[in-house]
Amino acid sequence: MQFKESMLHCYLVGGTQDVNHDPEQFLKSVKLAMDSGITAFQYREKGSSQLNQQQRVELGRKLKELAVQHNIPLIVDDDVELAQAIDANGMHVGQKDQRIEQVLAAVGKTMFVGYSCNQINQIKHANELPVAYVGSGPIFPTNSKNDADPAMGLPKLHELVKLSTHPIVAIGGISEANMQSTLETGVAGLSMISMILQSPDIEKTVTAVNSLY
Repeated sequence: MQFKESMLHCYLVGGTQDVNHDPEQFLKSVKLAMDSGITAFQYREKGSSQLNQQQRVELGRKLKELAVQHNIPLIVDDDVELAQAIDANGMHVGQKDQRIEQVLAAVGKTMFVGYSCNQINQIKHANELPVAYVGSGPIFPTNSKNDADPAMGLPKLHELVKLSTHPIVAIGGISEANMQSTLETGVAGLSMISMILQSPDIEKTVTAVNSLY
C-alpha cells in the first residue's frame, strides 16, 4: 500500500495496554474505530504489555485482516520483526527506538516509515531521509505515554511544520477542544490514543475528527 498524506487525518495508535490489557476488548474497539472511519492504525504494544511475541503476532495478524477489510494502513511501532511477520504496511520509529537508518535499510520498499521528531535538529535530520511522514508531540500533556517528553505546545509545533519537508501528524493530548487549533498549525493530521480508545462513543469521536477536513 502506497503512503498518502490523507492517511494521517485520523490516525489511531494503540495496544492492549490502552484497554486494561484485554486483547478481545482491544480488537473490538479498533474494529469500531475502523468502522467509524479512522484513516490509519498503528499497533503499539509497549513495555507494560502482557503479551509475548507469539501473542503479539497473532493479534497483529487479526489487526492486519481488519485493516485490509477497511482499506487502511496497518503500521507497527518499533518492531521490524513483528511488522514483517504480519505483513504490515508501515513502520513507526521513535527517537529512542532502533536507529532510523537501520529500519529504512531493513524494510526497503516493502513498507513506508514514519519517524518521531520533536526538535528542530531532528526535523532537519528527517528532511534528509526517505521517510513518509513525521510524528511530533506530545503537543499537550498526556497520560497515554509514560515516557512522553514535556508538552511542546502549538507555537513550537507550527515551527516544526514550517521546517519539515515531510507531512507531520500531531500526537499527545489531542482532544475535541484543541483539535481544530492543532490543525491550524499546518499539520497533515491528528494522531490519538486515549481520545478514541477511551471514548464513551468511538463513532462520534472519529466522526468529529473527520469533520475537520
